[in-house]
Amino acid sequence: MIYRLEVENFYSIRDRQVIDLRVARNTPDDDGRLAPIWPGAAERAPKIAAFFGANASGKSNVLKALPFFVWFLSRSFQAPPETLAQFYSRFQDDVMPDQPSRLAFEFSGPADPASIDMPDAQACGYAYEVTISGTRTEPLRVLNETLTYRPSGAARNLRLFERDQDGHVRAGRAFGLAEYGLVLDRVVRPNASVVSTLAALNHPFSIMLAKIEALVRSNIFVDGNEVTDSAIVRYYASNAQHLKRLNREIARLDLGVCGISVQPVGNGVEMFFDHVGLPAPLSRRSESHGTWQFVKLFPMLIQALDSGGIAIVDELDLALHPFVLPEILRWFKDPERNPRSAQLWVSCQNASMLEDLSKEEVFFCEKNRLGATQIYGLRDILSVRRNDNYYRKYLGGVYGAVPFVA
Repeated sequence: MIYRLEVENFYSIRDRQVIDLRVARNTPDDDGRLAPIWPGAAERAPKIAAFFGANASGKSNVLKALPFFVWFLSRSFQAPPETLAQFYSRFQDDVMPDQPSRLAFEFSGPADPASIDMPDAQACGYAYEVTISGTRTEPLRVLNETLTYRPSGAARNLRLFERDQDGHVRAGRAFGLAEYGLVLDRVVRPNASVVSTLAALNHPFSIMLAKIEALVRSNIFVDGNEVTDSAIVRYYASNAQHLKRLNREIARLDLGVCGISVQPVGNGVEMFFDHVGLPAPLSRRSESHGTWQFVKLFPMLIQALDSGGIAIVDELDLALHPFVLPEILRWFKDPERNPRSAQLWVSCQNASMLEDLSKEEVFFCEKNRLGATQIYGLRDILSVRRNDNYYRKYLGGVYGAVPFVA
């Protein structure tokens, strides 16, 4: 679980913004919205984080920070050196393009780094942070990169590794750098992470950290490699169980579709939709946009629920029927559907979703007079009660972050 995120000088986010999902110890949880931030932890966090705000308020940029983090941590060494500059931007005013960017997140991991291959090992909190420097005329480079953890009984976070602006890496004993140290100093690039570099060198703990990429599913593609519609069809063709589960959900949600099949066509495969009352199935290209959006999102959601990972969906409500949205939220709250406490991070335009969210799950984005995104939680607003009508008050401007139409 990722339970805290800090972003500074990243796209429309100019000044340091903190998203801390952890809730107060006395926060009630009557319907499974909260989960321990790692198994056995006393602190809890919601499994859903939903971001609302006007168009161009920065909601997508908040979500973009997470897949960017994952890409940098896991694959920046394997990517071409120019990739970082292509898929990363700082706040575009007169000052910030010459200033560093800082991103940090806190997540759960093994309490003993030596137990990375033990599925039932105890867990604890980790903190990863990277500062990226460079000016408009100079190439981007890592100014600082650190990874710490806090095993049970530790009075403070303990260093696993720290990298300075010259690329030198110091590591704690638990990180197991040892024989990798001399090689690392020669091969780590100024625009790649230590973790992705060491993973390429078969460093066991770094390989485990790099696998976080497999746990994060998103429709935001920081490297530009968006999944095509044809790739979605091929996915279902090779994953019969997920196609079966899709058919089960389609029937429950009553989208007018009574069955979906994948059939060979020419040299490839195509998806066909059986509709109630129609004598013949419709091809994918004749299907409604809303139904196809659900079909595209379904693997991402199911994979996160099955693995205990994170689904990051920009504009979850785009083209989906309002009755479908609460059902997706229920999947992540249901302990039977979500036994591993998977998370769902989403941006939303449809304010009616507020009727199905608690105040700990809701965050707002709005831009200040400088055009910079500011982020705050519904729970940060004074006098917000659990029985308030969040939908009506948000549309009434009580919480801010609503579009203004002159």
